[in-house]
Amino acid sequence: MNIVCIGGGPAGLYFGLLMKLSDPKHEVTVIERNRPYDTFGWGVVFSDATLQNLKEADPSSAAEIIEAFNHWDDIAIHYKGRTIRSGGHGFIGIGRKKLLNILQARCEKVGVKLVFETEVSDDQAIAEQYNADIVIASDGLNSRIRSRYQDAYKPDIDTRNCRFVWLGTKQTFDAFTFAFVNTEHGWFQAHAYQFEPGMSTFIVETLDSTWQAAGIDKMSQEDGIAYCERLFSPWLGGNPLISNATHLRGSAIWIRFPRVICDTWVHEQKLPNGRTVPVVLMGDAAHTAHFSIGSGTKLALEDAIELRRSILAHNNDLAAGLAHYQDVRSIEVLRIQNAARNSTEWFENVERYAGFEPEQFSYSLLTRSQRISHENLRLRDPVWLEGYERWLSGKHDAQASERPVPPMHTPFKLRSLSLKNRIVVSPMAMYSCKDGVPGDFHLVHLGARAMGGAGLVMVEMTCVSPEARITPGCPGMWNDTQAAAFKRIVDFVHTNSDAKIGIQLGHAGRKASTRVSWEGTDLPLLEDNWPIVSASALPYIEGVSQVPQAMTHEQMDEVLDEFVVSTRRVLAAGFDLLELHCAHGYLLSSFISPLTNLRTDEYGGSLENRLRYPLAIFRAMRKVWPEHLPMSVRISAHDWVEGGITPDDAVEIARYFKEAGVDLVDCSSGQVSKAEHPVYGRMFQTPFSDRVRNEAGVSTMAVGAIFDADHVNSIIASGRADLCALARPHLADAAWTLRESARIGYTNVAWPKQYFPAKRQLETNFERAAAYAQSMGK
Repeated sequence: MNIVCIGGGPAGLYFGLLMKLSDPKHEVTVIERNRPYDTFGWGVVFSDATLQNLKEADPSSAAEIIEAFNHWDDIAIHYKGRTIRSGGHGFIGIGRKKLLNILQARCEKVGVKLVFETEVSDDQAIAEQYNADIVIASDGLNSRIRSRYQDAYKPDIDTRNCRFVWLGTKQTFDAFTFAFVNTEHGWFQAHAYQFEPGMSTFIVETLDSTWQAAGIDKMSQEDGIAYCERLFSPWLGGNPLISNATHLRGSAIWIRFPRVICDTWVHEQKLPNGRTVPVVLMGDAAHTAHFSIGSGTKLALEDAIELRRSILAHNNDLAAGLAHYQDVRSIEVLRIQNAARNSTEWFENVERYAGFEPEQFSYSLLTRSQRISHENLRLRDPVWLEGYERWLSGKHDAQASERPVPPMHTPFKLRSLSLKNRIVVSPMAMYSCKDGVPGDFHLVHLGARAMGGAGLVMVEMTCVSPEARITPGCPGMWNDTQAAAFKRIVDFVHTNSDAKIGIQLGHAGRKASTRVSWEGTDLPLLEDNWPIVSASALPYIEGVSQVPQAMTHEQMDEVLDEFVVSTRRVLAAGFDLLELHCAHGYLLSSFISPLTNLRTDEYGGSLENRLRYPLAIFRAMRKVWPEHLPMSVRISAHDWVEGGITPDDAVEIARYFKEAGVDLVDCSSGQVSKAEHPVYGRMFQTPFSDRVRNEAGVSTMAVGAIFDADHVNSIIASGRADLCALARPHLADAAWTLRESARIGYTNVAWPKQYFPAKRQLETNFERAAAYAQSMGK
């Protein structure tokens, strides 16, 4: 093939090199606008895993890179006069110029044609000039080619909230260093690492609003750098900060990071001569990942490796190879970008964690991306993690033993309610009641999970009237028969376990009068439908669902009274915690979301008005619920629809409920509109809990795609939530808490005496598995 790479950065050079190595008959040309062996930037970072990929792809250039890199294992975090240091992280740093020089020399040696000082303004002309069979658009972040064919690539560019400047210094660091400085204008942070003997990268980052408040936007380049030198003088050892972007004037060296995602990476372009040539995005032209996880160069090099592999694997069927390249890399890049998004948002919100002590601040920073978990930290630095576990358990239990306690097993208290651990059996609709009365199914379902080790078991949404039910199979609390049936379950839980039990009261609103899930989720009943109400007369599914009546003030008063009467029955049944359901598009949620509340009275319009009715119900319930017992509220922290509730709104909603006396906010999301587009992933709703907890200053419960002990330990230890609710894992395994505790080697758990033989067998199985893994070198 004739291959043209436009852009001589890591992606273009490395792909050209690998293709030439795979078949010397390929004619490969790399076109670069800068001079030979000239580049801008300081050091770049990638992990030990990336280095292994380079060794496999081209041992020769990998050997040169290894000889030139600076390796370190430690991360040092400087915060509030303390330094927290942990090891085992495994990074390498190398000068960007040195890396490109190695690749340039290697390309020349194997016969890749390098064309310098050539600005490509017309890729089609270049493709014709070189008779290209494929054009690689590796022309960087501000790709002209991506812009030219934006209708095909469909780029989504999100300019982030922080400004950063990429500097160098002769001060050296023996660890990847994070330093945080709080000023009268806000937080500044430095990301620093040594990339060659006597030289380090030093990135300074701050919110754009802080940058402007400090006046850096009006400073000269020299004055802006001097300002940073003063801020970070304790870590510079008298060395200056250096810029190699002298061609830029004033504050132009400070930029806001653009996150780039493209819908497709391959565009078939017809040339003026009639031939069609694929134009393939690679590296920063296709995607970007924030520098705080150090993956830009990694992604570029691995793009090149995969494209070469995909082409060869499809026997030079270029179209099939390109399709495979996009399929494989887009998934990997999405994974990295999700982690990068989490990391970016963490550094944009340092103030959110400013109340943390240095120990927890450091743990939160290390796990910010959600790629590094609790057990992953244990593999990296077991001594540091065990010390952190002791510190954390001591914060929650002054009598904690010297043996580290997993965060999921630290106790938690809400008012007079004491929970033995942080695990909650999430409220899950079972649709298995008759006339709202829970029977033997619920006794076994809830009782088994209480005996399975969870600290708190939550009953599914229980309805305050027959008309409030989602389906005919939903539980109720509108009569004494239902209350007595629930008391039977509560008494069983209290008698046979040390778990606590809570209940969720709610009203289905416009999602009422539907079939049980296995007969058609959200579909109206085939017969015997009852009238439904909502904040406004909007059906849940247009053309399918019933159209609800917009509630009158009289109906609102009636429903409020029903919640109060049900609350008294909950108390009579002996429940330990009461939750008000204000999420998922049900009645109270329909008042909160602007998507479902079109009212023009005092209950519509502003967020304050839309919260007026849910808060009135909450206050009325709180008034009759005992002072010593806690109340929680479940909210949809994100509607996942433009114009709906956002995480910013969720923080404000939590503040209103906190003022009304709520003790815990259960942070869910979605199910308000069928137009939603959630972004799923592990622990995907935990960031909402993080924001509510640390911005609104109220205890939270995280829920959503949390499915193993590692997730729970990471969430609790990092201060992103106080409790973790798990639904599906508990459906699959009623003893999830006991089994997961044994799996991670924590045996100091109170098992029901009837289960003790299983406890010993489970521990023995895991001990044998661990011994076998060790014998195999794992």
